[in-house]
Amino acid sequence: MPKLLLGLLLTLALALPNAAIAREKASLNAAWMFHKGDVPTASDPNFQADTWQAIELPHTYNASDAGAGGDKARGEEEGVYYRGPAWYRRDLTVTPQPGKRYFLQFEGAALITEAYLNGKSVGRHDGGYATFRFDITDALKSGRNVLAVKVDNTRVNHIAPLTGDFNVFGGLYRNVWLVTADGIHVDLMDHGGPGVYATTKTITNASADIHVKSLIRNDTATSAPVKVRTTILDASGKTVAQSTTTFTVAANTTVPTETNLTVKKPRLWAGRSAPYLYTVKIETGSDTVTVPLGVRTFTIDVKNGVLLNGKPYAVYGANMQQPGRYGKGTAVSDAEIDEDMQIMDEMGVTALRLAHMQHHPRVYEEADRRGILISTEAPLVDFIDASDAFKANAVQQMQELIAQNYNHPSVVVWGLGNEIRSNDPDPNPVLAALQSTAKAMDTSRPTAYAHCCLADDDPVALHSDIVSYNKYFGWYWGEFEDIGKWADEVHAKLPNRVIGISEYGAGASILHQEDLPKRTVPQAYWHPEQYQSAYHEANWKVLKARPYLWSNFIWVAFDFPSFRRNEGDRPAINDKGLVTEDRKVRKDAYYWYQANWSDKPMVHITSSRDTPKRVRKVTVKVYSNAAEVRLRLNGVDLAVQPVVDHMATWKIELKDGDNVIEATAGDITDQVMWSYTDKIG
Repeated sequence: MPKLLLGLLLTLALALPNAAIAREKASLNAAWMFHKGDVPTASDPNFQADTWQAIELPHTYNASDAGAGGDKARGEEEGVYYRGPAWYRRDLTVTPQPGKRYFLQFEGAALITEAYLNGKSVGRHDGGYATFRFDITDALKSGRNVLAVKVDNTRVNHIAPLTGDFNVFGGLYRNVWLVTADGIHVDLMDHGGPGVYATTKTITNASADIHVKSLIRNDTATSAPVKVRTTILDASGKTVAQSTTTFTVAANTTVPTETNLTVKKPRLWAGRSAPYLYTVKIETGSDTVTVPLGVRTFTIDVKNGVLLNGKPYAVYGANMQQPGRYGKGTAVSDAEIDEDMQIMDEMGVTALRLAHMQHHPRVYEEADRRGILISTEAPLVDFIDASDAFKANAVQQMQELIAQNYNHPSVVVWGLGNEIRSNDPDPNPVLAALQSTAKAMDTSRPTAYAHCCLADDDPVALHSDIVSYNKYFGWYWGEFEDIGKWADEVHAKLPNRVIGISEYGAGASILHQEDLPKRTVPQAYWHPEQYQSAYHEANWKVLKARPYLWSNFIWVAFDFPSFRRNEGDRPAINDKGLVTEDRKVRKDAYYWYQANWSDKPMVHITSSRDTPKRVRKVTVKVYSNAAEVRLRLNGVDLAVQPVVDHMATWKIELKDGDNVIEATAGDITDQVMWSYTDKIG
């Protein structure tokens, strides 16, 4: 074994034999050896992986080929990026203690994961986006243990999603942990979730009634009496409610225990204005589990629209593909996820739709903290397979989504899927199964479905409690204003259905500048930034005037890789983002929404990258949430203009050479430099 690997071995200092210890979670992100491709003997503990690549997690083996694609001759099914198996190996040095249980916890690996410890299979998971755990207790030995993990992102017919307008990044692209718990513990095998479900039942100014269900697991060989203490802590850590229950759990059995607690004078989780968080703590023996609690109510109906804590709440924001970065794929850090959420927060979103799969746990945590509502969905995208195995896998992934995110107050909607494109094979049995699964697990939240491609009232759009539509008027078809005509027609056709917009958007390259822009061809190279801005200016004005729409979600927050694409300034990129894939540039359309949505004073001059100018006489367009904006050209004050519907404009004449334009609203100033010359060539 290489000295480097020996030096990176994880040594777990566990308690003395038979001593009760609290649950422990140790990172397994370091000291892996990696090989891209299949090695049938790699699970053998005596296999020599000296020549493999030393890596740390998170890791995806598609980081370098994420930009491949755009070649239709290769076929939509396969693309040109690698979809196949790869292996990861590392050592563990552990001294297993009697009565303890040991689990591998994967926060996400795509799409099929098979793990082996000391040559013994310890588990397989089918699905690419949820947390899952394997109990490795019986395979552990004292001293050196060899862990081998095979991950395969090959498209297979029984695992959703079968396809989609995005890349499937293979690998151990999220964190991996070793979790240690006593034989009696809060269940670690509840669909990858915490084993705790806290529900706000009723709220008044005087009190809030909280129901908590905990799943208690006895992994010992004998029946045992169990005491469970449930505590609610406020944001400062002070106990505000507590209860204790005692019961008996048979050997190798999981028993649910339920308790009701009352929080006096509760502080509400009220979205962006007041995202107050309590903590629910479950203690049984030495085991302790905590989950977030936001005391709130959330309802949607045709008559009242969206109500958060009984008050109307406007739901608008952007879609987010699962977090990723240029050159890194989905193997991102918590800090990078935090940056994404901060960028959306600064734009002023009240909500995000997490498309088209379960996202990194950090996204939900940040949404809780920031008061951003979340619609999150199972990875049922575009097409289905008619087999029972496919339906079972889709149900499994829905169960994981709900079990793992039930306690997040930010999560308000469970999505059944997105854009089923054909009725052959019939998708209705799968959608019906997902709907019944969601309602069986959680009656407190509505379900939604993102519909397109079939008739607006097709049966596939009628399984969920509410329905949203993916519509691109003025981009793929029609004109900007057509989205309003369409929405009014659907509202009239389905008067008893809650409807919303789950996607609308247009592509833009910051390298392409055309002021004023002509109509863009989506499948073509030329995607001027100004056309995206014009699209969003027009669409938002129409959508915000229709309060019967429960949601308005832009497609999409950030540019992201998609092997299908061969358009814009480079292949294999979906450039409808309001922000570039590297997060370095916020496109003009981002600032249009910031002007409309953010309370923080802002001013932004559009077309800053459109230089040199092609004409001397130009229009300056400024987005702002101020009442008026002052403009300066080359140090000379021009007229103060009122801001009308978050926009102000001036006609100016440029001098030869460089021109400095400054827009000021209160204490905020934006500046651009445009050059002009009348010489050609």
